[in-house]
Amino acid sequence: MRNFTSPLLIIVIAFLVFSFTPPEANEIKSKTASENSATIRNNAKTVVLDSAALNQFFKKYSKLKKYKNDVLDVYKNRGFKSIWYDQKNITEFGHLLYQKVNVLKEQGIDKEMPYKDDIDAAFNESSAEKPSQTETELLLTNMYVFYASNVYSGVDPATLKKIGWFLPAKTISYAKILDSLIVDSNRLNEDDNLLFSQYYKLQAALKKYRKIETDNLWQPIEIDAATYKDLKPFDISNTIRDVRQRLFVVGDLAQDSKSDVYDEELMAGVLNYKKRYGLKLNYTLTKEHIDQLNEPISKRIKTIMLNMERCRWIPAKLAKADEYIMVNIPSFRLIYVKDGKYDFTSDIFVGTRMTETVIFSGDMDRIVFSPYWYVPTSIIQNELKLQMASDKNYLADHNMEWNGGRVRQKPGPKNSLGLVKFMFPNPNDIYLHDTPAKSLFDFEKRTFSHGCINVKEAKGLALAILKNDPDWPAAKIDQAMSGEKETTCMLKKKIPIYIGYFTSWVNDQGEISFFPDVYGRDENLDKLLYSDSVSMK
Repeated sequence: MRNFTSPLLIIVIAFLVFSFTPPEANEIKSKTASENSATIRNNAKTVVLDSAALNQFFKKYSKLKKYKNDVLDVYKNRGFKSIWYDQKNITEFGHLLYQKVNVLKEQGIDKEMPYKDDIDAAFNESSAEKPSQTETELLLTNMYVFYASNVYSGVDPATLKKIGWFLPAKTISYAKILDSLIVDSNRLNEDDNLLFSQYYKLQAALKKYRKIETDNLWQPIEIDAATYKDLKPFDISNTIRDVRQRLFVVGDLAQDSKSDVYDEELMAGVLNYKKRYGLKLNYTLTKEHIDQLNEPISKRIKTIMLNMERCRWIPAKLAKADEYIMVNIPSFRLIYVKDGKYDFTSDIFVGTRMTETVIFSGDMDRIVFSPYWYVPTSIIQNELKLQMASDKNYLADHNMEWNGGRVRQKPGPKNSLGLVKFMFPNPNDIYLHDTPAKSLFDFEKRTFSHGCINVKEAKGLALAILKNDPDWPAAKIDQAMSGEKETTCMLKKKIPIYIGYFTSWVNDQGEISFFPDVYGRDENLDKLLYSDSVSMK
């Protein structure tokens, strides 16, 4: 062994002792070294911690106590070895993560890591007051948990239930995610195994809209509200010039000719804008359309951020399923996905504000053709009894009858469920179905039902689902939908169905759509995420 003569130089060997305590415990209690000793080791030297040092750390950095259990899990998974040091220096991965935390706004997150100044000092070589190596190690682990919980998890499952979001909950392990990120740090930029693919599309849109804001390109569209008349093709006005500029900025037009004439080029841009916003496809520009175009870009940015948050709640594997149906309430659209492609789409209408369609998931197991409609008790009590009291022939006139103490409507073209319904057992008694009220699809905002989802192209959906089933050729489906008798088709394979709520969505071409916040959920989520009175991750 090499001899050292300096009396001032000593070799420090110690042990990092982590005591795993029940959640209700406030302090980390010491155990025997043989039971629970652990050391954070570096190649150059050894960092020594004990239970007192850990308690002192979380006492000093009290705002980090909510991460304590996750921090301990991370170290336990890695054998209590140093995560952030390579010899005496912070690792390259530590620097990459620090950079990501510095630009959290790119992730649609408007939060700051507690004790960010201390972390900044640790990365600043010229800083005179750096935290100790032990404090830096623990600060960076807390920084990782802060980042992962905000970017990959979002709102916790218990809060999701409170706000009425009952889609499949995402479960992740911060310890396992850290292992994968250290192996491949590029996953910090994009990883569709961690985040629902729509997240990254919205992230790109967020970057675009923030640049529009920074470059001051979101100029107001001037109108005289008192004298405004609907704009139509070949009209001439300054408003048309302003509309053209806006549609160019957001990408609905390839160029801005600066013309004040409503020409064919602008017609195409207007149609694309209306398609993105889920509006009726015509060339007329009403005052309501201009008001919508004049909404502040800050509102558009916030909408994108809120929907990025919703994407954090979705298991990444959802969009990788071979077959599923997704209903988006604000867009009033249904999408049937088969083998990774949009196989079928249809307009829908959903529940009113008094009878909101619930956000949840289920498995469609059968299709019922020419169905009976068993009138819900609430409708009988609140509506039907009054009708029957004033008209004794009401049931017969509406093709209804009593059956086992319940009222049901017989099969037929006027049945409230139309000629087909799609069943997926759930406690909310919600399902997809046809409707005889086709005229309601002429409205842009379609909140009319008692909670079920009314499908405009219900027959088309049935044909799409059963097109590869030899037992159900199109002719048999036609016969089953004749309205003569109820016929049930049990699906050979259950189809997942997801009823979600996204007020912005980006398609595969990179075009972003914005939809009305029909149930006021954006406003509520905004308060939940950004209110100082709410404790978040």
